[in-house]
Amino acid sequence: MTFRKVLVANRGEIARRIMRTCRAMGLETVAVCSEADQRALHVREADEAVVIGPAPSVDSYLRMDRIIDAALCTGAGAIHPGYGFLSENEAFARAVGQAGLVFVGPTPEAIAAMGSKIAAKRLMAASGVPVVPGYDGGDDAAGQGDEAFVAAAAQVGFPLLVKASAGGGGKGMRVVRRLEDLPAALATARREAKAAFGDDRLLVERYLQNPRHIEVQILGDAAGNVVHLFERECSIQRRHQKILEEAPSPMVDAALRQRIGEAAALAGRVIGYRSAGTVEFVAQRAADGSAEFFFLEVNTRLQVEHPVTELVTGLDLVRLQLEVAMGRPLPFTQGELTLRGHAIEARLYAEDADKDFLPQTGVLADFHIAPGEGLRVDSGVQTGDEVGIHYDPMLAKIIAWGADRGEANRRLARALRAASVQGVTTNLAFLRRVLAHPAWEAGDITTHFIADHAETLRPASPDRARAARIATLQRVVALDAERREVGGVLPGLPLGWRNNRFADPEVRWESGGETFAVGYRVLGAGRILTRSGGVEVEVELLGRDDAGDASSLVVRVGDAILRPRLVTRGESLWVHLPGEDVALTAVPRFVTAEKVKDVGSCRAPMPGKVIAVRVAVGEAVTVNQPLVVLEAMKMEHALDAPTDGTIAEVLVQPGDIVQADQELVRLQPATA
Repeated sequence: MTFRKVLVANRGEIARRIMRTCRAMGLETVAVCSEADQRALHVREADEAVVIGPAPSVDSYLRMDRIIDAALCTGAGAIHPGYGFLSENEAFARAVGQAGLVFVGPTPEAIAAMGSKIAAKRLMAASGVPVVPGYDGGDDAAGQGDEAFVAAAAQVGFPLLVKASAGGGGKGMRVVRRLEDLPAALATARREAKAAFGDDRLLVERYLQNPRHIEVQILGDAAGNVVHLFERECSIQRRHQKILEEAPSPMVDAALRQRIGEAAALAGRVIGYRSAGTVEFVAQRAADGSAEFFFLEVNTRLQVEHPVTELVTGLDLVRLQLEVAMGRPLPFTQGELTLRGHAIEARLYAEDADKDFLPQTGVLADFHIAPGEGLRVDSGVQTGDEVGIHYDPMLAKIIAWGADRGEANRRLARALRAASVQGVTTNLAFLRRVLAHPAWEAGDITTHFIADHAETLRPASPDRARAARIATLQRVVALDAERREVGGVLPGLPLGWRNNRFADPEVRWESGGETFAVGYRVLGAGRILTRSGGVEVEVELLGRDDAGDASSLVVRVGDAILRPRLVTRGESLWVHLPGEDVALTAVPRFVTAEKVKDVGSCRAPMPGKVIAVRVAVGEAVTVNQPLVVLEAMKMEHALDAPTDGTIAEVLVQPGDIVQADQELVRLQPATA
């Protein structure tokens, strides 16, 4: 079972993470990539790389045959699947073994045992692991029909959770609070489950009102030894997907830790688990302090959030996976494992948190996360990379360790405040707000945290006027440098000199739907007097450090000395200050005619595929009524009517591929 070369059947940050440990162990690495990823970081860092197909994952990262062929052609002895894609695919694990290669993960039998949530719950219940009450859909087609689920719902009670039997990540999952909403939820969940996992079987279970998502890392070897590496809390979620994780959990005391850890290890032994895996539970505490927990599922792979466990145990889970795959026994027993400090991970996504976390695309004009004490960054992108529609929108994980939860939180909050990610809308500002929220700081969290605190998590308006003054200084300094470099008709003429001494030059900036006119007067080299909104403020450049399109400045704005990071791309400019990012666009002096969008248009917010059209020409609709369902970045997005009106034209049909800002439906707005 020895091997010297590992093919990593994944992309992005997890591929880079696995390769890092392989290099430390002296193992050679092979990357696979789609045509869209040929210049990606994980490809550059591998010893060898193989292109396995076009951009869509179904034609590349999900092609078992091409991945196995790539391993055989390059002489790799093992395949590490990472997470997602084929990592929990029993057929892939089996095919890898049949090809004479080592699958770095659990056995196909263990994957099969946990691949169906229905079968997994039955097995765990029979083994004494507590499970959430529910209905698993039975063993035949009738049991999976709407009538059977409606009948079962009356027994389970509302609210209930509809879940896909295969897979996870929030796909095929819907919370249902009323019986009349169940059929639509079942239909949507089936579509998502079929598209994501090739299996549309569902189950329903009781939906706990104030649950916390607690998961336990387990590790097993081929000799049957299974240990747990303590718990993680993953309660901060949107769309049933995690965005913040920590270890240990603030709600788990020593007694509960022992109980839930023993249950997780038992689950691993029941299925003969080998390699790293995670047993997920939902838990809650009663008013009297007693705690209960229920089995959810086993993720038969490495988890996205594995770094927090590594930081509090001092272990390298990828190394342990590789050693177990080589046939080595676990190098420790349960009693030798201890917790050290606290770790928190934040997932940085390309998504708009202020628009229902809608995934975003674009080119990263800046990707800068400064190093810090106790800080770890696992990323798959760099400045200049394009974020497309074909893959998950996660860009990076920022993880902080501290002696206790407070220190870990402060370190992570500081790192997020200092981070500059520009060009693509991300959830960075939202993560900053969560970490500063009193309920989060107190550890008073549930899986409903975001919904419960929606009002207090709303964004505060940044100081756009101040950013416009700084941007104006940057432009004046750049113009001065250009003038000095190329000369001019009157090279000795001071910058900003005008033949009309009563009229100062002006720069106009657009930001957040507002226009900021900044007049300025040059007072000296790198020093201007700005006037905006009737207020005069002196702005001076005290120092700068340029790197490509980014500049780290030291400026004085009035009496305040600031250290902004500025990024320029054409007429766009981003000003980053700790905890604040402002995007600005220079407004041309002579404005050309712009396209005026029809107020009655329903447009695609991003590239994607039309899954369903819910209206027809001539139909009367009301504001916020669903018109079109778009699939993008592995999720369905309902696009609503922007106003009351009548459908004048339907411009797409199911199956169409559409681009960002493409008009899908045209309405005739209702007259007042």
